[in-house]
Amino acid sequence: MTRDLTIAEVRLTPILVADPPLLNTQGVHQPYTPRLIVELVTADGVTGLGETYGDTKYLELARPLAERLIGRSVMDVNGLFRIDLDVDESRVQGEVDAGGLRGVQSADKLRLSVLSAFEVACLDAQGKALGLPVHALLGGKVRDAVEYSAYLFYKWDRHPAGVPAEPDPWGAALDPAGVVRQARRLQELHGFGSFKLKGGVFPPDEEIAAVRALAEAFPGHPLRLDPNGAWSVETSLKVAEELGDVLEYLEDPTLGTPAMAQVAAGTEVPLATNMCVTTFGEIREAFTKDAVQVVLSDHHYWGGLRSTQRLAAICAAFGVGVSMHSNTHLGISLAAMTQVAATVPDLHHACDSHYPWQSEDVLTERLVFEGGRVAVSDAPGLGVELDRGELDRLHRRWTEDDGSLRDRDDAAALRRAEPGWRTPVMPRW
Repeated sequence: MTRDLTIAEVRLTPILVADPPLLNTQGVHQPYTPRLIVELVTADGVTGLGETYGDTKYLELARPLAERLIGRSVMDVNGLFRIDLDVDESRVQGEVDAGGLRGVQSADKLRLSVLSAFEVACLDAQGKALGLPVHALLGGKVRDAVEYSAYLFYKWDRHPAGVPAEPDPWGAALDPAGVVRQARRLQELHGFGSFKLKGGVFPPDEEIAAVRALAEAFPGHPLRLDPNGAWSVETSLKVAEELGDVLEYLEDPTLGTPAMAQVAAGTEVPLATNMCVTTFGEIREAFTKDAVQVVLSDHHYWGGLRSTQRLAAICAAFGVGVSMHSNTHLGISLAAMTQVAATVPDLHHACDSHYPWQSEDVLTERLVFEGGRVAVSDAPGLGVELDRGELDRLHRRWTEDDGSLRDRDDAAALRRAEPGWRTPVMPRW
């Protein structure tokens, strides 16, 4: 029987999802973070799911795109990327994207971050219609489970006074002992074997001490430190020297390819990035200058799962390692990450994931980490099912918000506790 895979309906549901008070160099996470859930419904009733950032600037692009998809086939993924999206340049300042700490904002990255959710939804619908998992549509899996790293954060025990959130059950982590306690709990709950600390929060010596404490608590386990470009070249080299015997890699210690190249030339510690290589146009300079040794892909702003495979192939050609970056995300995105990661042959580093920090989801069943890994689903599509009741509940939270939480702003969240806080000038140290 021939199926009619014409797109008959597109549902866009912005939601607000609970987020703990996690600290980074820009500020602190708000009590709720915006996400956008995409549903593509075909003429014969197949629904494909996608997920991406839910801030206003993404919604403003997603809505007209949704209207233009009616009548197209979910099989025409190439055609999806030929649709011209009118990006409001005034919404893109060319500065570091503080909301996701994912490098310099650009019109193209904004466009691809929207298209990626629709590409994933198309692939999910294709898989469901054909009875195939997404990894089969991408060429087939090369592993049955994908390894993830425990994502450690300095954090408060609650959000600042005056915001609608309960005290956080994880408690505070503001010193080496707190970071180690957090790591032990994540390992006990999910079996993680590697650990990444989000740095750039405290002076480098304090973060060096935290990584040293992790090395003592978890001898032989891969460790990573990511200050999101908060350090100068000199400080980056100092940290690399002091932690060179325990770091798997140092992620974005300083901003920009030229500065990263200086650091790379002065240390044998591999440098990873999700800030200076975030588009295909940035690859040439970074790779020819040997500025990075590991690229952390993110299918959201690289433009989807097929672009992730393309990036991985380019990295392999240059002898550059590849893994995956994570921002605050739900299970649809984790399922998509896992499906594409299963198809990448040279994936030698555990992927990042915020998912253990998210207490809410829109799926009928949460994805599970066992031994730090997520099993690759062989069910049709992404292998996940939408919980309509939870989706509606989280959407009501979005509709009832006064607008103050619909755009992620870590600096504004920190100003609730420190009224004089301003986004730091980089490098901070």
